[in-house]
Amino acid sequence: MRKPSEVKVVIIGGGIVGTSLAYELAKYQLEAVLIEKEAELSFGVSKSNSGIVHTGFQDDPSSLKAQLAVRGNQLYREMAKLLDFPFIPTGELVVAFPGEREQIEHIRENGERLGIPRLEIVEGAWIREHEPNLSTEIECALLGPTAAVINPYEVIYAMAENAASNGVTINCSNEVTALERESDCWAVRTSESEYKAHYVINAAGLSADTISQMAGIPAPRIIPWKGEEFILDRHADRLTQSIIFPVPQKETKGILVIPTVDGNTMIGPTAEEIDDKDDITTSEAGKKKVLRSIQRIVPCVREDQIIASFSGLRPAIAENEFYIREERDGFVNIVGIKSPGLTAAPAIAEYVVQMLAKKMKLSPRKGYIATRSAIPRFRHLSSDERNRLIREDPGYGEVVCRCELVTKSEIREAIKRGARTLDGVKFRTRSQMGRCHGAFCTMKIMEIMAEELGVTYDQITKRGRGSELVMESHELKAL
Repeated sequence: MRKPSEVKVVIIGGGIVGTSLAYELAKYQLEAVLIEKEAELSFGVSKSNSGIVHTGFQDDPSSLKAQLAVRGNQLYREMAKLLDFPFIPTGELVVAFPGEREQIEHIRENGERLGIPRLEIVEGAWIREHEPNLSTEIECALLGPTAAVINPYEVIYAMAENAASNGVTINCSNEVTALERESDCWAVRTSESEYKAHYVINAAGLSADTISQMAGIPAPRIIPWKGEEFILDRHADRLTQSIIFPVPQKETKGILVIPTVDGNTMIGPTAEEIDDKDDITTSEAGKKKVLRSIQRIVPCVREDQIIASFSGLRPAIAENEFYIREERDGFVNIVGIKSPGLTAAPAIAEYVVQMLAKKMKLSPRKGYIATRSAIPRFRHLSSDERNRLIREDPGYGEVVCRCELVTKSEIREAIKRGARTLDGVKFRTRSQMGRCHGAFCTMKIMEIMAEELGVTYDQITKRGRGSELVMESHELKAL
């Protein structure tokens, strides 16, 4: 029988909240482990996030979620510099058609109560000058300049790499199988490991209620809300400079126009309460609904500009608030982190670490490494920078993914930093994300993975066990 590893903190969940916690705890002199059931970090709720760093003005100013969103928005700016991930301050516009001005005036009041700077209601003439693709029927809009866009998975990998460089252990493919209180610690058993921890932080997203129940602690039931989103071809250029919101509805911020950090435009999401936590299908009905809503705001959007679709599930609870509390000694529940959860995640981590600081001494980590460098993006470099890289490493001169101009050395570096699946490579490099969706580059990437990892092709998966692309060799021979 294997001996459990003794650690101070176990974080359950490798999404944006879990990795934010790992990043924040890495600043202190303690042993922490992050465990994730999927093959890689970000493969749960976070991978399907819209990537918006909200201002925070669309939620009740007295709510914890609004306050943490405003704080998270502030934290991302410094984190982006330290951890070298893309952060584009696009700003956002909540657009109002005739009869809707009063609603955006109310939203501005909320924002001002939260201390959000530079909020302004702009009129039609300003909109037509700065956002010429918007409908001429739009009367006015609320401008929130502090909004921005990021790539959620890039941020997750950046924080995880920094946390690991500061001593945090990150173990994927570790599904929690049992949680039990033992005298002064928690026994955490997974499919691969055992731990004894003074503190357990449950940041398991859609499974947070299940994890809490496993520990014998009642928690709010997770209600999945599915959102379908659609990506437009980069050749369509950015339709808008800002993130565009309609006037929000009771259950959702609405169907949006989202400029991405990679130059595409994304439209969506829908919002549908469902029962199945595994349902990430997309539909023709969802696409039609999104197009109808967006074409009212941006009339020039066409269906043939859509090159990809995906859906994500938001881990909602009945109460329209984040549920963050220490339920029993040493067990912290983080449940119901839906929008603006991505925005709030760094502040959630800060908030939870402050909770822990009331129970234990947190000493700054000696020799703490504050920075992390990203994988060079060949597509974004000048000719001189490209030539310098190729001289240093000829692999940068071999393009693997033509759509996104991703090189062999970028793929290799992604693998060295932890990519173990095709999706892990994709999220770290953007290979397979272009119009051909990997038709040209997938086998080339698999060849590099087989070489770097010392595995056979039938051991390479798209996103973990059960998603193999190549049959075992004896099956191939039988055919």
